[in-house]
Amino acid sequence: MRTTKVEEAAALVPDGATVMVGGFMGVGSPEGLIDELVRQGRRDLTVIANDSAQPGVGIGKLVTAGALRRLIASHIGLNPETQQLMNSGKLQVDLVPQGTLIERIRAAGHGLGGVLTPTGVGTLVEEGKQKIEVDGRPYLLETALHADFALVQAFMADYLGNLVYALTARNFNPVIAMAGQTVIAEVEQIVPVGMISPDHVVTPAVLVDYLVGRC
Repeated sequence: MRTTKVEEAAALVPDGATVMVGGFMGVGSPEGLIDELVRQGRRDLTVIANDSAQPGVGIGKLVTAGALRRLIASHIGLNPETQQLMNSGKLQVDLVPQGTLIERIRAAGHGLGGVLTPTGVGTLVEEGKQKIEVDGRPYLLETALHADFALVQAFMADYLGNLVYALTARNFNPVIAMAGQTVIAEVEQIVPVGMISPDHVVTPAVLVDYLVGRC
């Protein structure tokens, strides 16, 4: 694990990368890393996240900047720019039910090929997907979602990279930290090793590759 500056961490993410971003409507999103990706002019990203927030907030900044080629999310209802880009064909949007989305990410983090869910059976959602019957009930196979990078926001870290989350920021962040090939954590404060009780660590340091402190 390395502690680095936000501009150096963002520079690790190339154009065309697949990036998971934590947060729920912008709450718990790594705003510094997002701002820096926008400033560096990143393009053609595939973003996997719960939602695209709102214009000027969280992932909404990437949408406004035209940094996305594809968005895999459960909700875009609060971001009219995302809707306009999708309707104009300038942005590919894969809408996934929220429970299915997080379980597909969790499956990737745990080394599974996917999950079985009854959600979408008998609807347009099942088109092109494998249907499997278990105990007489049909399920859809939803494949695992992997990412090149997971951009995580946490409240506190020690200098080893053990992470603690605060309040509702503990939403998608711990799960995406399991599923990214490279994990970059942006934290409110970095404290000496030993100040975080082992019982309070949510994401262990072994999962974190880069640590960025907020200025």
